[in-house]
Amino acid sequence: MDHSAEVTGIGMGVGPEGENVPAVILTAREEYLPIFVTADQAQSIQLALSGEPFERPLTHDLLVEMVTEFSGAIDGVRIDDLADGTFYAKIDAERYDDGEPEGFVFDARPSDAIALAVRVECPISVSDEILDAAGRSPEEVDISRADEGGPVSDDPFSDDPFSEEFDE
Repeated sequence: MDHSAEVTGIGMGVGPEGENVPAVILTAREEYLPIFVTADQAQSIQLALSGEPFERPLTHDLLVEMVTEFSGAIDGVRIDDLADGTFYAKIDAERYDDGEPEGFVFDARPSDAIALAVRVECPISVSDEILDAAGRSPEEVDISRADEGGPVSDDPFSDDPFSEEFDE
């Protein structure tokens, strides 16, 4: 079963070398799903969440503009697989040709899919299998600073020995 997910914010986790690694935090099924992303992806998602205009289009903004210009639409994104610590996503899109819709599914990194979803305000879904494998209870993730636009926590996954394995 798939569950609707919301982006709670951008946080920081601890990578394999002890360094801080940005993570996008999704909420689904009353659980948090942290997905490690690059600093650039975290910034792109945070800018879209905040609604701050950027002087020049970022890559995700450009892609949305191009899809729209070519009579397309992004309908939703799915975080649908986790293998060897790596999350996988799909982007569901469609375009119209003579008024008839034609559907497409694109493989994507979760960070790219989420960055697009927050820009076009389309649904994000996560499967039970993903949440069973990588979901975290609210007690395991400190989201106390999510509303301030900064990191959710300096180390929200410190008690989780598997945190560095979950990668985009």
